[in-house]
Amino acid sequence: MDAKTPLLPSTAPQTPPEDPMPPRGVRSRLARFHAAAFAAIIGLFFLAQSFQCQDPSHNHQEAAKVPLEVHIMSKCPDARDCLQKLVLPSMQNVSDKVDFKLSFIGRVTHDDDGVQCKHGQTECLGNIIELCAASVYPDPKIYLGFTMCLSRSYEDIPQKSLLEDCALEHGMDFDKINHCVSQDDGAFAMGMLRESVERSAELNVTKSCTIRLNNEVRCIRDDGAWSECDDGSKPEDLIHDINKLYKEASGWSE
Repeated sequence: MDAKTPLLPSTAPQTPPEDPMPPRGVRSRLARFHAAAFAAIIGLFFLAQSFQCQDPSHNHQEAAKVPLEVHIMSKCPDARDCLQKLVLPSMQNVSDKVDFKLSFIGRVTHDDDGVQCKHGQTECLGNIIELCAASVYPDPKIYLGFTMCLSRSYEDIPQKSLLEDCALEHGMDFDKINHCVSQDDGAFAMGMLRESVERSAELNVTKSCTIRLNNEVRCIRDDGAWSECDDGSKPEDLIHDINKLYKEASGWSE
């Protein structure tokens, strides 16, 4: 009986059928369409990211900063206690929410365009040094720490060793501060002191230390005691008031 030879599958490589290729003009238009769509998707992605990462307070921060001004005398124990017990602990928590200013108390002498200070001319020089520190290093976190350092040893102001030690402690270049003090034969620094003293006088501030919040007297430290601190004299009290004013100025609700 004749046997039929089985048919074996072909071992030749099979070429898959090619996808139909659109005409060149169509391909060009499709490529441009895909590129535009991809760019649009990327643009929407980054736009969404910007909204997600945006700080909601960014548009309010400058307008929302609350004025906080402290009036002191550099060689005054009440200034030391005021800074140490209330101002610095508060600033450590809300420094980004306040427009801080340090002003000085004295008396302008109109006959010689000078300034008299309660604790003598060494206090006037201490005031000038602290004003120069604020001028050269305008970040309150720096110059306020320097001022506090001097206040702890206020009896020794303006001994050079104290000034240099406090400058070193707070990463400040003492030569820059000294240059400010001596600039224009001292006229530049004396002008800053006179302006600061005149500001305190115009605001009827006479006691060191007087804290003014949002342009109103918030608390006074005088003769070793607090006064006119109706909303409290502890850091948490001042922090609470600053946060409240900051939110109100920003248009935020409690």
